[in-house]
Amino acid sequence: MPEQTYSGKDIQVLEGLEAVRKRPSMYIGSTGPKGLHHLVYEVVDNSVDEALAGYCTAIDIAIRPDGSVTVTDNGRGIPVDKVPKHRKPAVEVVLTVLHAGGKFGGDGYKVSGGLHGVGVSVVNALSRRLEVEVKRDGKIWTQSYEYGKPKADLSATGRTKASGTSITFWPDPDIFETVDVDFETISTRMRETAFLNKNLRIALVDERELEPRREEFRYAGGIIDFVKYLNESKDTVHNKVIFFETEGEEGHAEVAMQWNTGYSDSVLAFANNINTHEGGTHLEGFKNALTRTVNDYARRQGILKEKDDNLSGEDIREGLVAIVSVKLRDPQFEGQTKTKLGNTEMRGFVQSAVMQALAEYLEEHPKPARSIVNKSAQAAKARAAARKARELTRRKGLLESSTLPGKLADCSVRDPELTEIYLVEGDSAGGSAKQARDRSFQAILPLKGKILNVEKAGINRALSSDEIQAMITALGTSIAEEFDLTQARYHKAIIMTDADVDGAHIRCLILTFFYRYMREMIEAGYVYIAQPPLFKISVGKKHEYAYTEKQLQQILAKLPENAKYSLQRYKGLGEMNPEQLWDTTMDPGRRTLMQVTVDDALGAEKSFVDLMGDQVEPRRDFIQRHAKDVRFLDI
Repeated sequence: MPEQTYSGKDIQVLEGLEAVRKRPSMYIGSTGPKGLHHLVYEVVDNSVDEALAGYCTAIDIAIRPDGSVTVTDNGRGIPVDKVPKHRKPAVEVVLTVLHAGGKFGGDGYKVSGGLHGVGVSVVNALSRRLEVEVKRDGKIWTQSYEYGKPKADLSATGRTKASGTSITFWPDPDIFETVDVDFETISTRMRETAFLNKNLRIALVDERELEPRREEFRYAGGIIDFVKYLNESKDTVHNKVIFFETEGEEGHAEVAMQWNTGYSDSVLAFANNINTHEGGTHLEGFKNALTRTVNDYARRQGILKEKDDNLSGEDIREGLVAIVSVKLRDPQFEGQTKTKLGNTEMRGFVQSAVMQALAEYLEEHPKPARSIVNKSAQAAKARAAARKARELTRRKGLLESSTLPGKLADCSVRDPELTEIYLVEGDSAGGSAKQARDRSFQAILPLKGKILNVEKAGINRALSSDEIQAMITALGTSIAEEFDLTQARYHKAIIMTDADVDGAHIRCLILTFFYRYMREMIEAGYVYIAQPPLFKISVGKKHEYAYTEKQLQQILAKLPENAKYSLQRYKGLGEMNPEQLWDTTMDPGRRTLMQVTVDDALGAEKSFVDLMGDQVEPRRDFIQRHAKDVRFLDI
């Protein structure tokens, strides 16, 4: 690999850092947990860019007991010579000026995932303290910052033969709702990053626990190991992961794929290590090539007859787990969130690469090829059989018929933006909810017992379930390829179940249904979980409600020392009368709703497969791993 220059002259400045502390959400999305973890990712992304450039092989992340996070790499080290325009060391410019770095037209990086990132300067601005240590040019350089401003000049504090950068930062508690970094959230993201960068070692340690918790990720197989990981809880259609890669003027593309016997697909697309949740041209190219190549093969082999229709893309992708990863010099992402790749040249580049490589694979591996086509053909038959059932579930008029399944009690307002539907566990709770609700904008749909686990059932079986039909009909969007978010009859679908083990299970089953068949509802922010209180504290005729154990302790601590009180632990919604249910759980002015989001596609996919799928072992592992964290368990 030819040596690329990376010095002060490669650091180009786009704009200043003034507004970051005043409007942090503009730069990191939110000041909640998501924004907090974004700080960690920004620092790690700089180290990953060094790996992409071929100079970094290891990244170490430590979560410290004092609330700080340290990220260390063995890359080249941020340049320490002066940036001509600013007459300051490059490392100080990178840490104090927004959008300053080696990725904006200089020769510092050929490929970078952080082009649309806010930069490590924002991490500095939103930290009460930050310390940087650079090992470069035989010396160790250090500098400290407070609230984004340097405390002293960059200085050489020692000598070394090593190279690399170490950044330690303390998130500002005056800006963030919480400064408690979650180990699992960081771990999931780092695993994904390691999969996408073959042989890059990423170690994560949590020093806040008595016995430090440590995880290390390094995958010699890269995205092949990624597919194996996603399929480890599933029965596969063919044993070996299909893998191919290609390089051209447009960039570099690699694809790994394997079918399983399940009913849902998981195709994840990445551009320069960025998870492009909304897809883009690289994903379009992959899907087009996949559909055309499998149909061509099926026709040549006589599996599809002349009179048969082509297999649809959805049929072919049923049970498919695939990773599409492209790396390119000048990625064009749609929006600051970087969730959709817009480079038009990548569509044809990926499409031609997949068509050629997949056609060769199918011809050279006739046994797995036939298994893949047969799986797709079975999916097509099941989908055709489901079409009639789906017709019955389509929205009809205003759904005021008394014969509708599920006993929907609709609301009178017809504007979806103003209405909400409660999906309620059981008829008794549903009865209370119907009495408690505001009939103008709140609809109630009671659900009998535990609905079908759609992770283990195909669309045909799912549509034969009365409770699932009732939900689809009431929500109005239809499902799968006919899903239409604009037809949603309510912009809030609120899952309301008992605060016990059975209630939690029912909530998981409903969420699994939404994730697999109406995921766009979640992505649009339409799905919520009601938060009924856990405790009722009565002192004479006065009552207070506590939604958490911590809140309960706070209420009890405020009571006079000798006060007599009674404490009730709610286990079911049916224990509350309609007035209490309205006051605590349904009144928009007083209730607490938890919005369901899919911030981490990989984590969500793995959780649904492990916890709701056919394999028992992943569930057992999950229980053993998290048993110590359980606070309430009703038996």
